[in-house]
Amino acid sequence: MRAVRSMSNRLSFEAYLQEVTGDVTEALKHTLPEHWDIPRSLTESMQYSLMAGGKRLRPLLVVAAAEAFGAERTAAMPVACAVEMVHTYSLIHDDLPAMDNDDYRRGKLTNHKVYGEATAILAGDALLTHAFYSIVQTGRQSGVNADALLAIVQDLAELAGARGMVGGQVADMEGEQGLTDLSQLQYIHLHKTGDLIVFSLLAGARIGGATEGQLEALSVFGRDLGLAFQIQDDILDLTGDEQKMGKKTQSDVNQQKVTYPYFIGMEASVAEVKSLTQSAKDALERAQLPDASRLMEIADYLMSRDH
Repeated sequence: MRAVRSMSNRLSFEAYLQEVTGDVTEALKHTLPEHWDIPRSLTESMQYSLMAGGKRLRPLLVVAAAEAFGAERTAAMPVACAVEMVHTYSLIHDDLPAMDNDDYRRGKLTNHKVYGEATAILAGDALLTHAFYSIVQTGRQSGVNADALLAIVQDLAELAGARGMVGGQVADMEGEQGLTDLSQLQYIHLHKTGDLIVFSLLAGARIGGATEGQLEALSVFGRDLGLAFQIQDDILDLTGDEQKMGKKTQSDVNQQKVTYPYFIGMEASVAEVKSLTQSAKDALERAQLPDASRLMEIADYLMSRDH
């Protein structure tokens, strides 16, 4: 893992993104201790989805937030891996026949199509549980203090659980065109997608020693960024390239799911992404971080992405 570079040899954002993504992917390969006795089918199922690619957005935000305060990347990496494990477990379960019943994820067969439903469910359970083990390693390996670790664990339990991501997933399953209104859709997006983004920023900031005021401002940044990210997903489901997306487009339409374009139209949805991104960046400026430049770049990158 690399320490933060000086401004004189600063990487371009594209190079930074590739570097962090590579570091996270390499760390995820070794997240399970080698001496643990685990059924091979379970290990393979977990690794299959962890190594299936993806943007690594949430771990990127953990790393960028920690580095914004001058923390070493190595200190943030176990938590970066933890949030990617939680995100991956949610995708495995989301793809199951009982939920979205998807055959492909990131251009590959979904986990249950390869390993069967039972193993896929258990792989998701194992990834969720192992995330908390991984967070503890931040303290064991890098000396992050116990108060910060406790706060990170509490944040993850809250923002990934019933009040957060899982609650958003339930609302998403219950959502239906003609029944769900725009405020309910916003609830779905804020919790199903946004809460893990908020967690990632708070976790990195806690590792870096953020103040309460900075944490509050980063929560607003994450909330607005997460909502913009999901509205952009709604847009891309209608306009995106299936090859770049790694899954079929028009899936929301086919499943009669409500989306921002469904409610307010495409042009207004694009404008809302821009507005929310600017609001997020304004909150980030208020946080007065030692170096918020990478987080600003991430906000711009997410607004302009095409997959």
